[in-house]
Amino acid sequence: MTIMSGSVVETKTAAAPADRTQAAQRRRGTGLRAGGLVLALAVLVLMAGLSLAFGAKHLPLGTVWDALHRDDGGQAAYIVREVRLPRVILGALTGMALGLSGAIMQAMTRNPLADPGLFGIEIGASAGVVIAIALLGITAPVAFVWFALAGSAAAATLVYSLGSAGRYPSPDRMVLAGAGVGAALAAFVTTVLLLDGQAFDRYRFWVIGSLAGRGLNLVWQLGPFILVAAVVALGLGRGLNALALGQDTGQVLGVNVTAVRVASAVTVIVMAGTSTAIAGPIGFVGLAVPHVARLLVGQDNRWVLPYSAVLAAILLIAADLIGRLIIAPSELEVGLVMSFVGAPVFIALCRRRRMGRL
Repeated sequence: MTIMSGSVVETKTAAAPADRTQAAQRRRGTGLRAGGLVLALAVLVLMAGLSLAFGAKHLPLGTVWDALHRDDGGQAAYIVREVRLPRVILGALTGMALGLSGAIMQAMTRNPLADPGLFGIEIGASAGVVIAIALLGITAPVAFVWFALAGSAAAATLVYSLGSAGRYPSPDRMVLAGAGVGAALAAFVTTVLLLDGQAFDRYRFWVIGSLAGRGLNLVWQLGPFILVAAVVALGLGRGLNALALGQDTGQVLGVNVTAVRVASAVTVIVMAGTSTAIAGPIGFVGLAVPHVARLLVGQDNRWVLPYSAVLAAILLIAADLIGRLIIAPSELEVGLVMSFVGAPVFIALCRRRRMGRL
């Protein structure tokens, strides 16, 4: 008995330093991730400042700062407050929404190639815009936004309903439902545009993806949708981690799997639908940014989600700035810049890291 007691004491004594070492490693990892997130936020602020200062007309940072604090009615104040500031804010909101949507969809469907287009977000928004232009005769771009939001929400809801047939949503059914609904809506959009040349002329300026010509009114109208959904999304990390272990394991861990799935779907619909309505379809942001976040912080969605939000906002503001500088005084739309930049970056990510199921 004495020998056994001594063995137990020795085992506990040996285990204690190991536990302390693991705890120290976890704290160090958390500190590094938090520090990296703070650094990313600083880069976001810097990129926003550069976007306010540079364009067809370059402005000193001091002039930008003065224009933000006081509207003296001059040209610089107009450029900063009326032209560039809305683009920066909407770019940050749109990027954050697309980054979070992509990260949630990849985690929820366990499909590394999932992006907001999988739920019918983009094609649903396109169908809404086409209906507004061709069938209702709406010509004001601001009015397109609400039809795009309604179309994306309706299409995504239909995809989720079809993918949820049965006991619970299946990743495979979600992909098939998205493909089917997307094909049907794409056929509808193409048919209407072929029959109505004027509708095509108006539609093509929206579908290319742009932040130009958007005012602060859109920030006040649609910004709250994205911000509220983003707050909900950032709280889904633990639930998405449980979903990654499977339906039954998640329930054993005490997670309401159905609630997590529904909340995830609703936040994706709201964020991706609103961002697509604001800027048009913009590719590669929701697809590539979550993979960059996982390269930095691993698979823990409690960190992947905030990193995806900040990195996507940086990327979209930077892409918009590049588009304004590369052929100044003209500009290249942000959707085109993302296609040129995003495609090779994503290919490089695919080559560097095998993308299996999440």
